Amino acid sequence: MGSYRFLLSRRWVSFAVIVVLLAGLAWWLGEWQFGRLHDRQARNDVIRTNEARPPAPVDDVLSPDRNLGEADEWRRVEATGTYDTDNTVIVRYRSNDDGAPGIDVVVPLVTDTGASVVVDRGFLETDARSPDVGDVPQPPTGEVTVVGWVRINGTGSSTAVDDLSTRAISSDTIGTAIGRPVYDGFVDAVSENGMPIDDLAARDLPELDNGPHFFYGLQWWFFGVLAVFGFGYLAYDERRGGPRGEREADRKKVDKPAKVRQTNVPREYQRR
Repeated sequence: MGSYRFLLSRRWVSFAVIVVLLAGLAWWLGEWQFGRLHDRQARNDVIRTNEARPPAPVDDVLSPDRNLGEADEWRRVEATGTYDTDNTVIVRYRSNDDGAPGIDVVVPLVTDTGASVVVDRGFLETDARSPDVGDVPQPPTGEVTVVGWVRINGTGSSTAVDDLSTRAISSDTIGTAIGRPVYDGFVDAVSENGMPIDDLAARDLPELDNGPHFFYGLQWWFFGVLAVFGFGYLAYDERRGGPRGEREADRKKVDKPAKVRQTNVPREYQRR
């Protein structure tokens, strides 16, 4: 056996740097997955807590003057007012749990305070033609009491409202588009005047499992350990038998058959 001095060569130093970078990346990705697992568990705890609480008056949870906190998402609230059907907003490019395309129907509920609660009344399955406001089921007229789940506003360019149409719900952009003061956040409606909304499908509560993050984290860490182990094995193998390329060359020399000279001269006349 030789020594490990070959590890100081440029080839092995470069190899070691690559392995360290790969192992570090795998460790970071594993930590990221476990961080996502922690966030999901915290979110699930919030949802379980809020599911068990009775509906609260909307003003106890939402406000036009302060942002909705994450701890209040999926809290049930009760709001009373009248629907502003002239400012119905269509949320396009949605789908249900079965993958069927459709839209969400969002209608502002004007309360006694003058501010509106942005209410997602539910999902409407559609065909290839994109429906207009006149095609969607109309909400009840007069005073309506809505009970539903509090949701945090969407963010990014998808929340832009163009001609009362959007791709994600944000009370901020909807309030600006309709020219009304609104509560921060929005409400996924469960019932109106104590009755389910039959002509629209309610959104289901999110799954409360931990997702695949734990196993993904272990998988990334395993890749990091495998990279380090592989480096160690290759170093040991080279110390024991020399560079793999030289061994292959020597093996080819040994295994190479002797070259047979081809000639048409009879054997007895060939030069010895």
